[in-house]
Amino acid sequence: MSDDKYARHAPHVLGALRIMAALLFMQHGLQKLFEFPDAGHHPGPFELISMAGVAGILETFGGLAVLLGLFTRPVAFVLSGQMAVAYFLVHLGNNVAKPRGFFPVVNGGDLAILFCFVFLYLSVAGPGSFSLDARRRFATGAA
Repeated sequence: MSDDKYARHAPHVLGALRIMAALLFMQHGLQKLFEFPDAGHHPGPFELISMAGVAGILETFGGLAVLLGLFTRPVAFVLSGQMAVAYFLVHLGNNVAKPRGFFPVVNGGDLAILFCFVFLYLSVAGPGSFSLDARRRFATGAA
């Protein structure tokens, strides 16, 4: 069986991964900034000039840029770093003041780790199909 049969679908699946990750990611920012959708675990709204406020801005508007596939590589790289910081400062770092456990599934950091690596992958692989970045490249004639 040839891998070529599956490889031709890779840009489309990459685009779908980008879109779904961005939609899920944006929900966290929208919760912080607008308390929507209300999951009951954020005390917000947050002050914009705070760690949670900046996280909400990055998650909402960075997520929107990734969703649209606009400046995907640099935005995804920043969001990957944000998720690494979130894991070490909020999830793992909380063990000092409020012990929650070492393992990500116990301290609630498993989603932060997953987003970190999905965005790191997007920063290297690019946006895939269905992106404004691809339209810009096509319009300018870049390869």
